[in-house]
Amino acid sequence: MILTVTLNTALDITYRVRGLRPHASHRVSEVTERPGGKGLNVARVLAALGHEVTVTGFTGGSTGRSVQEQLTRAHGVVDALVPVGGPTRRTIAVVDERTGDTTQLNEPGPTIAPAEWAAFQEVYEDLLPSMSAVALCGSLPPGVPVGAYAGLVRAAKAAGVPVLLDTSGEPLRRGVAARPDLIKPNADELAELTGSHEPLRATQDARRRGARAVVTSLGRDGLLAVTPEGRWRATPPTHVHGNPTGAGDSAVAGLVSGLIEALPWPDRLTRAVALSAATVQSRTAGEFDRATYEELTGRITVTGEASAA
Repeated sequence: MILTVTLNTALDITYRVRGLRPHASHRVSEVTERPGGKGLNVARVLAALGHEVTVTGFTGGSTGRSVQEQLTRAHGVVDALVPVGGPTRRTIAVVDERTGDTTQLNEPGPTIAPAEWAAFQEVYEDLLPSMSAVALCGSLPPGVPVGAYAGLVRAAKAAGVPVLLDTSGEPLRRGVAARPDLIKPNADELAELTGSHEPLRATQDARRRGARAVVTSLGRDGLLAVTPEGRWRATPPTHVHGNPTGAGDSAVAGLVSGLIEALPWPDRLTRAVALSAATVQSRTAGEFDRATYEELTGRITVTGEASAA
C-alpha cells in the first residue's frame, strides 16, 4: 500500500472554451470535475497503474463532500481524509481549445486549526506502519506550520518508510533538511531552493542540503535525476502540447511506483516522463491517456551513467 498526503485537497474543475479572451464573456463547451490536489492526482495515477493507495489530508464543506463522493468511485483508492471545519478549495482550469493553453485559478484552501492539525498527525502516524512508501505533495493550507513536511518526513523515516517530497518554497527548504529519500522540484522551485539556475548544479546542491535523490522537472525537456546510484536525463521524443495540469503529479506517480517495484533508475525515469507527457495530451486535467503512455514508453531517451561501485 502507498500513502499519498494532500494537505490542501481540492475539487478540480476544468472548463473548455473555444477561445479565451480577457474582458469577454465565454460560452463553455465542456465542464469536468474530479478530486484534486497533488497527492490525490498521484493516487489516481498509481491506482490506474495497478497499485493500492491510501489518501489522507484534509476535507471540509460541500466541496469536500463532493471530493469524497467521487473518491468512492476510484478503484484502488482508500479514503483516509481528515474532516475540518473550513471548506475544501476549488481549482479552476480554463482550456483554450484554439491554442491548447490553460489558465489556472487556485483558491487558498481552508484555515486549519491546531486541533485539526493534531488530528491529522495522529491519523498519519497510525497509517505509516502498513505503508510501503509515502508521497508528501503540494502546498500547505493556512494554519499548517511551515515546517510541517519536515516533521512528516522524520515520522516516515522513523517508521522505516521511504518518503518522496513534492512541494516548494520554505516548506521544501525545511523538508529537505529532514532528509527525504527523494524530492521532485521543477526548475523554478529548485532555483528558489538553491539560488542556482543551472539544473545540474542546482540538483547536486539540493542533494547536499539533505535529499538522498533529486529528480528535477525540466518541463517539455523531461527529467534530470541525481541519485546515489548515478545521474540520468530522460527526454520525450517530441515537445508535447496540451494541458500541463497534473503532469508533474503523474511523474511523481511514476517515480513512486518505480521505487516500490525496485526498478532501475532509467526505467523509473522512462515511466515518469511517459506518464507526464500522456497527461499533457489528455483532454481532462490531471488524467493520462493510456494509449499515449504505452506508445511513448518505448520512445523516451535516457542518457547518463551509474556511479562507480
